[in-house]
Amino acid sequence: MESLAVIMLRLRKLLRSRGRPADEVDDLIQDAFVRLQVYCRDHPIAKPEAFLVRTALNLLIDVQRKANTSPSMQEIESLTLIDPGPLPDEVLMGGERIQHLNAGLDALSPRVREVFLLHRLEGYSYGQIASELGISLSTVEKHIAKASLFLFDWMAREGNRGAP
Repeated sequence: MESLAVIMLRLRKLLRSRGRPADEVDDLIQDAFVRLQVYCRDHPIAKPEAFLVRTALNLLIDVQRKANTSPSMQEIESLTLIDPGPLPDEVLMGGERIQHLNAGLDALSPRVREVFLLHRLEGYSYGQIASELGISLSTVEKHIAKASLFLFDWMAREGNRGAP
């Protein structure tokens, strides 16, 4: 085996040619020598210099992978977080629209409201509503049409409430 100084010089040159800073190169070389010593306890090595080169390059690959996968604290702190939820004024306006819709539902006659809610909220079919309430299919259709038209107009008037 060549002298230790020559091997370390070659390893430094190899790792520096891969763009690594000097302090990191020395750490990688030290780790490679530690692994060589541990490996030599159980296995004979014919070419220790080749083992050191391969180990140092593998350690370099590990460092690069780690750098590519884990963002630094500075990168994390510089991220702009985007809240996917609605803006506060949108939440307020949505709440007001729901209140206005509830007022419109309250303005419907009890039977029309019941038929409409069974269909829209509970998912009942027209036939199911007719048999559940003991009314004709035609009456269910009329109640749902009446409620839909009324609520459409009711909600359209909401946009004009603040207008002069």
